[in-house]
Amino acid sequence: MQFDKRAWLDRIKKMFIGFDRPLALAVFLLMCVGIVTLYSATLDMPGKVEDQLRNIMLTFVLMWALANVPPTTLMRFAVPLYTFGIALLVAVALFGLTRKGAKRWINVGVVIQPSEIMKIATPLMLAWYYQRREGVMRWYDFLVGLIILVVPVALIAKQPDLGTAVLVFAAGLFVIYFAGLSFKLIVPVLVAAAIAVTSIAVFQDKICQPEVQWPLMHDYQKHRICTLLDPTSDPLGKGFHTIQAVIAIGSGGPLGKGWLKGTQAHLEFIPEKHTDFIFAVFSEEFGLAGGIVLLVLYMALIARGLYIAANGATLFGRLLAGSLTMAFFTYAFVNIGMVSGILPVVGVPLPFMSYGGTALITLGVATGLIMSVGRQKRLMQS
Repeated sequence: MQFDKRAWLDRIKKMFIGFDRPLALAVFLLMCVGIVTLYSATLDMPGKVEDQLRNIMLTFVLMWALANVPPTTLMRFAVPLYTFGIALLVAVALFGLTRKGAKRWINVGVVIQPSEIMKIATPLMLAWYYQRREGVMRWYDFLVGLIILVVPVALIAKQPDLGTAVLVFAAGLFVIYFAGLSFKLIVPVLVAAAIAVTSIAVFQDKICQPEVQWPLMHDYQKHRICTLLDPTSDPLGKGFHTIQAVIAIGSGGPLGKGWLKGTQAHLEFIPEKHTDFIFAVFSEEFGLAGGIVLLVLYMALIARGLYIAANGATLFGRLLAGSLTMAFFTYAFVNIGMVSGILPVVGVPLPFMSYGGTALITLGVATGLIMSVGRQKRLMQS
C-alpha cells in the first residue's frame, strides 16, 4: 500500500484546525519567558523547572483537546459543571481541609481546590444562560445573572480566598456586561468604590488602628489594605512583601541587572519569588525594557482573544470568549499591581509565568475554550 504523504498532512492539519496560531504563539512566548525567569528564581529549589515543563505539556494537551470541542457541546456541560462546583464549595465549607488558616481544599480521593473549577464554570454558566435568553432578555435576567455569580463568589470569599473570589467575580461580571448590562448601572458602583478608596486613604490613621473592626472583612484583609497604604508600618511583617518587591523592580533600572544576576531574588529577599512575585524577579533581571516586552505579549494575547470573541458565531461563544479573555487581563493587572505596590497582596498568579500546575491548567483550559469559539467561526466560513 502506497504511502500518501498529502493525505497524512491533511489529517494532521485537521487535528490542529482548532488551534488558533496567533493566540497559541502569544501563550507559548509567555510560557518561554516564564520558564527562563523561573529557572533564575528557583536555582535553590531543584525540580521546579522540570515540574513546570510537565505542567506546560499537560496544559497544551488540554488546550488542544478543548479547542476541538464545538461550543454547542460545551454548552451541555455548563449547568452540570456549575452545579458540581457549587456542591464542592458547600462540601468544602462543611468538611474541607484547613491549611494556614484557610479552608479551601477537600479530599475526594485526591486533594482538590474547587474554587479553581468556578473560574471556568461561572462564566460558562452565565454565557449559557444568556444564550438561552437571547432575543427575549429583560431587566430581571441581569438580576438572575448576578445571583448566579454571587453564590460561588460568596462561598469562595468565606473560605477565605479573596484573590480567587475577585477573579471569579470579574470573569462573571464581564459576561453580564457583554450581555448588555448598561454602563450607567456600573458607574454608581465605580463612584462608590472610588469614594471608599479615597476615604480609606484620607482617614487611614484612624481606621487602621487595631481596635477598629471593618465590616465584612477579616482582620488579615484589613491589615493588608492598611499595609498597602503604608508598608513601613509593618516592614518585617505584611509590608515586607511589598517593600522588597518594589525594591527589586526599581533596582532593575532601564535594562535590568541581567539574567541570573538579580540580588533581591537570590539573596532571598523576595518572598514567593517563583509564584505570586515572579514579576519582581523578572523586572529586576530584565528591567523596564523587559517589562514593556512582557506587557506587549499580554496585550497581544488579550487583543487576539477579544478579536475571536467579537467574531464569535453565537452569543454564547462571544460572551464566553470575551469574559475569559478579560479574565486574563484581570489576572495580569492584579498580579502586577500587587507586586508593584499599588494593590493589596492577594494570591493571584501571573498568567502563564508563575509556577503552579492548577493555575496554569485553568488558564490553558480557558485558552482552549477561546480557541473553540474561533474554530466554530472558521468552520462556518469554510
